[in-house]
Amino acid sequence: MFEVIENFPKQFLWQAKINNAKNYKPKNKFIVLGMGGSHLAADILNYHLDTEIIVHHAYGLPKLSDKTLKEYTIIASSFSGNTEEVIDGLQKALAKKLNVAVLAVGGKLIELAKLHQLSYVQMPDLGVQPRMGLGLQAKALLALMKQNKVNQDLAQLAAIKTKDFKKAGEKLAKNLKNKIPVIYACHYYETLAYNWKIKFNEDTKIPAFYNTFPELNHNEMNGFDVVNNTKHLSDKFHFIFLRDKNDHPQIIKRMKVLERLYTKRKLPVTVLELKGKNIWEKIFHNLILADFTAFYLAKFYGLDPEPVPMVEEFKKLIK
Repeated sequence: MFEVIENFPKQFLWQAKINNAKNYKPKNKFIVLGMGGSHLAADILNYHLDTEIIVHHAYGLPKLSDKTLKEYTIIASSFSGNTEEVIDGLQKALAKKLNVAVLAVGGKLIELAKLHQLSYVQMPDLGVQPRMGLGLQAKALLALMKQNKVNQDLAQLAAIKTKDFKKAGEKLAKNLKNKIPVIYACHYYETLAYNWKIKFNEDTKIPAFYNTFPELNHNEMNGFDVVNNTKHLSDKFHFIFLRDKNDHPQIIKRMKVLERLYTKRKLPVTVLELKGKNIWEKIFHNLILADFTAFYLAKFYGLDPEPVPMVEEFKKLIK
């Protein structure tokens, strides 16, 4: 896993190729079918592209009329190519004769794409978990969405020096030992906070939660108004605030005030400033820090961060 994190920026050098490209006439709006780590790249792009994207992580298709669905290109995205919810959605899209494309490393999705002569992007098999393939997935989605300029911008991320985030991740992991992480960010960076959560869930095998400003100021924070009778419930949490200097001024104010209120109640808070020359550097710098933090926290607990045994056990039980 350490080598995977170290080599992550190299994913941005990959050039996605659309197979059966002559059949591909994408709409200006997209529905991405994906589960788990296979929808994370779509989530990130959804917040930071002008293109309309609906991310659907369930069986079937979004609850839209057939007429409306025809206005979208449906992208079936599964890292393994065998995700049953995504296959179900693709089959329903084919039955409705919708505009569809496929994105996967292999598996049944690629087989279906070849069988039905669908346009598809086949990602290289790097032997990594879907959550660690964000670079490949982002590049592939941008190719299918004809976002060539953004794809070129992402290629610049190959120059990221991951060692710059290693020590910070190890230090944060030490502070998080025996704590349950809660990640907060503004709504604009919701998917970033969500990525931190799942890295703790999957790499470290611990509970972790996230929420966004300003919504959490209207409900969740009241659950941490520590009093003697509930103090034992709050003792286990450690809060991570993801803050961008370009956040709305009131969001920045809300973060500072909540940090003060939590600290007053002896709740540990770590504020992480998003840094980078552009939005993509801010996002992926922060995600590499999350990777190292989850990696070292798993090591502190004596766990292997790579496998997800409970997910595999669950898949066998629902067959």
